[in-house]
Amino acid sequence: MIGEIAAIAVAAILAITLHEAAHGFAARALGDDTAWRLGRVSLNPLRHVDPVGTLLVPGLLLVTQLATLGRVEAMFGWAKPVPVDIWRLRDPRWGMVLVAAAGPGINFALAFGFGLFAHVVTAADGVLPLVAADWLLRMAALSMLYNVILACFNLLPIPPLDGGRILVGLLPAPAARAVAGLERFGLLIVLGLIFLVPYAIPGFDPLGILMREVAFPVLRVIFTLSGHGGAV
Repeated sequence: MIGEIAAIAVAAILAITLHEAAHGFAARALGDDTAWRLGRVSLNPLRHVDPVGTLLVPGLLLVTQLATLGRVEAMFGWAKPVPVDIWRLRDPRWGMVLVAAAGPGINFALAFGFGLFAHVVTAADGVLPLVAADWLLRMAALSMLYNVILACFNLLPIPPLDGGRILVGLLPAPAARAVAGLERFGLLIVLGLIFLVPYAIPGFDPLGILMREVAFPVLRVIFTLSGHGGAV
C-alpha cells in the first residue's frame, strides 16, 4: 500500500511540476521573464503547489478511493498556474500559443521518456533488487498514464486550460475575445463536466469519453513508439 501511494505521488508530482515549469521556460525563451523573476521556473515541486488543487483535492480522492475501492481509478487536481505576461512576449499571440502548448508537450515527452526508462529497468534485471525494479516499473507505467491524461485533459479547448489558450491564439479576434471571456468561468465549467454532467445526464461521461477516445489511444501510440508493442 505504501509503495503504491509513493509511486502514485512521484508520478503525479513529476507530471504536474514539469508541466508548470515548461510554461515558465517557454515564456522566458519567448521574452517574458515574469515567472523566472518570481522563482516559478523551477523543478522544485513546492514552488508549484496549490494547497487546494495539489494537496486537498487529490488527497481526498486518493484516500476515499483506496478506502472504498482498494485501488485508485481516477485522480484530479491542479498546480498553481505559472504567471505569464502576454504583452512581454515578443509575439503576444503566437507566443501565448507556444507557451500554452509547452505544458502538454513536455507531458507527452515525459510519457515517451518513461516508456524508454522501463526498458532500462528491465535490462537491469539481476542488478536491481526485485522489489525496487517492480516499484520503478510501476512508477514508470503510472507516469506514462498520468502524463498522457494530464496533457490530453489540458488540451480541452476551455480557458484557462492550455487548449483554451491555444484556441484563443488561433481564432480570429472577435471569436478569440468571446472564448477568452469564458476564462472566469473555466474552472466551474471543467468541474461541472467532470462531476455534475455524468449525474445530470446518465450515460454521458465527458471525462470517460476523453479517456477512452483520446487519452488511451494516444497512450497506445506512445507505448508502441517506446517499444512496448502498443499494449496498455
